[in-house]
Amino acid sequence: MKVVYKITYPNGKVYVGSDLTDTRLGYFGSASRELLERDTDREALRDFTIRKQILWESESASDNEVRRQETQYIIKHRANDPAVGYNRRPIFRPDTP
Repeated sequence: MKVVYKITYPNGKVYVGSDLTDTRLGYFGSASRELLERDTDREALRDFTIRKQILWESESASDNEVRRQETQYIIKHRANDPAVGYNRRPIFRPDTP
């Protein structure tokens, strides 16, 4: 099963990613460790919860379709906005009047 997922970190920021290999446990995305460490103080690491939600799944989608879905969910959840999430692509462009 191919999936697009959203990880929510203890600070409320999110990361949206995809899994093309049906990794059920143990994988929590590829958010930048440097950014996570910068945003998380030592006290917060004493007791924390990370939430993983499946946003979309398919048994038959091509890898390209999964990546398109991933990009759409990154934009939908503003996961590429540095104030909201940890995705670096696509580049966040705030709405301008």
